[in-house]
Amino acid sequence: MSDRPSVLFACVHNSGRSVASAVLARHYAGDAVEVRSAGSEPGTEVNPVIARVLADVGLPVTDHTPTKLNYDLVDAADVVITLGCGESCPAAAGTRIEDWPVADPKGQDQATVRRIVADLDARVRTLLGELAPQLTLPPSVVAA
Repeated sequence: MSDRPSVLFACVHNSGRSVASAVLARHYAGDAVEVRSAGSEPGTEVNPVIARVLADVGLPVTDHTPTKLNYDLVDAADVVITLGCGESCPAAAGTRIEDWPVADPKGQDQATVRRIVADLDARVRTLLGELAPQLTLPPSVVAA
């Protein structure tokens, strides 16, 4: 792992779980961790309920464009997190790949998506504690 660890959040469409994870990680880690997200079949926009839940806690995703997952993104990451969506990542030597079994927000109501984002929030905070133990994380922005 480099001086500045890097994480890639991957989910098939890169429009829900991976976006929320990346936005939360960037919020908490700032420049201490390089954060990316991608998907093997990127969608055309962010899931609107994910976008609304994140905006409600002050984390807008209006600038996110779903990104195509490729070997270079995986190879550049110290850790790749797949999000329970059946995403498969190209193997890269030295890259830790971990799957988080997180519910799919597609077609869910706002209360359910809020719980999904709260789950991701807790997981992201734990991951950042491992990747950058020197970080003092601010309080969680997401209420379960």
